[in-house]
Amino acid sequence: QVQLVESGGGLVQPGGSLRLSCTISGSFFRYNAIGWYRQAPGKQREFVAAIFPTGPTDYADGVKGRFTLSADIERNTVWLHMNSLKPEDTAVYYCYGRRDDSTDWGQGTQVTVSS
Repeated sequence: QVQLVESGGGLVQPGGSLRLSCTISGSFFRYNAIGWYRQAPGKQREFVAAIFPTGPTDYADGVKGRFTLSADIERNTVWLHMNSLKPEDTAVYYCYGRRDDSTDWGQGTQVTVSS
């Protein structure tokens, strides 16, 4: 069974930075997209960023210019570099891997942006 394990969440002040990591137990190439969603209290889960096998990345409008997604294929790891964090970025961040007929999810990691 494939597992996606996130780490790197925590408490940070507004304007600060965090780096989330997602390590995949199986092959990186089993997925046609890998990335991150987030869910704030009382809100629906929303797309944050994704990377595709052909190389391009996609970002939600609210994080463009602040978040960067990178991947290391040999280490089966994806990172989400988050800069200039805002209180509205507070959420549980979930790594996901999408296949043609299903999606695998990590357990989530909490990010709290507060002074």
